[in-house]
Amino acid sequence: RASVPAVARVPHGMARGHAKEMAQQKNAAKSAANAKKGSQLGDAQKKLTFICPICKASMAGYKMMPQHYESKHPKETCPPETAF
Repeated sequence: RASVPAVARVPHGMARGHAKEMAQQKNAAKSAANAKKGSQLGDAQKKLTFICPICKASMAGYKMMPQHYESKHPKETCPPETAF
């Protein structure tokens, strides 16, 4: 068994130093690009345009409103689409 030269021995915490720095820079650039895009939460809230007048639940379209009334408010009648 050949001995490893002293130059090749690297302490455990020091391995892959340059590769680690490159990975950190790459991840920082990637996260900065994602931060510029913004969140999708605001866009999703804009699409929820129909709000139930009884329970204030948000729906994406009027087609969901009659289904909502049937399941959540069976004794009430669903208002027409023009009411929203």
